[in-house]
Amino acid sequence: MVKAIVGANWGDEGKGKITDLLAEESDVVVRFQGGANAGHTIICNYGKFALHQLPSGVFYPHTVNIIGNGVALDVPKLTAELEHLSAGKVPPPRLIVDQRAQILMPYHVLLDEYEEERLAGAAFGSTHSGIAPFYSDKYAKIGIQVADLWDEDRLLEQLEHVCVLKNVLMEHLYHKPLLEPRVLLEQLRSYRAALEPYVGDAVAYVHRALAEGKRILLEGQLGSMKDPSLGICPFTTSSHTLAGFGTVGGGVPPTAITDVVCVSKAYSSAVGAGAFVSELFGDEAEELRRRGGDAGEYGATTGRPRRVGWFDAVATRYGCMVQGATEVVLTAVDCLGYLDELKVCTEYEIDGQVTEDFPVPALLDRARPVYTVLPGWKCDIRGITDYDALPQAAKDYVDLIERQIKCPIRLVSTGPRRHEIAVRK
Repeated sequence: MVKAIVGANWGDEGKGKITDLLAEESDVVVRFQGGANAGHTIICNYGKFALHQLPSGVFYPHTVNIIGNGVALDVPKLTAELEHLSAGKVPPPRLIVDQRAQILMPYHVLLDEYEEERLAGAAFGSTHSGIAPFYSDKYAKIGIQVADLWDEDRLLEQLEHVCVLKNVLMEHLYHKPLLEPRVLLEQLRSYRAALEPYVGDAVAYVHRALAEGKRILLEGQLGSMKDPSLGICPFTTSSHTLAGFGTVGGGVPPTAITDVVCVSKAYSSAVGAGAFVSELFGDEAEELRRRGGDAGEYGATTGRPRRVGWFDAVATRYGCMVQGATEVVLTAVDCLGYLDELKVCTEYEIDGQVTEDFPVPALLDRARPVYTVLPGWKCDIRGITDYDALPQAAKDYVDLIERQIKCPIRLVSTGPRRHEIAVRK
């Protein structure tokens, strides 16, 4: 059985906790896309950890964790995360780094920084993690696979070819120092030493696990709105954030995916530029940002304040649809208990026309929210695990969201810790 866990919105939905929860009952957890540009925060028996490269099953000794071929592998950050786990007394995880995964190179980060610097006020809000240059190279077929590290002649030839191309940009567009192939080769030798204990054939392993009836969890990064094809282009990431890409980036056959769990926050939040129809501003936004999550609404990777807003049912319905969601987990409901009333964006008004459909990016900037207003529950519900014990106003809020997004909400998270969750029958 293969279950995918993905974001319904802009990322930052609280997938880390839910992935950690589902990993407890999984044999294999596969991270299938993205890089170190976004993180999953997990609070478990060992403490609080922000994971950026490692799959979220690393806290369970029975789970095999795979970094799939669709991931932008940032080796220094992976090494730092493993050291962070060790310092936190977490047992060494069972980890496989797919030999087909490609390596995020130092020049990817430089090119990311230089391009944002060049764009200045028109920048896309990159995390400066090298993601766009990495995936550009991957699809231009000039990327470097993990397996290439063990063939230095081939590797040096690749680096010399890449440096010819990149140095044109370095010299004539960015006016920065040139790249040296042999300096890069030396860096890759250190990467090889760091990766050697973990490299394997993840595709073969996953298919064997399927044949043995193992439970496999596909872990996605970010959410539907950040997909480069179906999201709010160009303010997206550069890898596909949809469950369907797990069949490629995780090496899992399409026929094997049985469940797609979409995670959505009980209010909206986003990092980076782009249209955000239900966004709040000023004191109202700051209050929600301060109360959000376990430590407020600040990016796990960048630390910068997230944009926040009312729950956007139009965007979430679309996000669940393109993910192929079979069920939804609603997180951070406990953060809303201070409000006298809550708004849910149930429609958009675009050029005088009201619609329930999520528009293409060319129209999205002109969309204005149409709200349905509900009373708040005005009490603290953190840690409640009996859904029936929630205030009626909180249950009414969940009911409205479920009707709007047209997908069953199975779990309602009432706090950041692993088992602060209510099952909705």
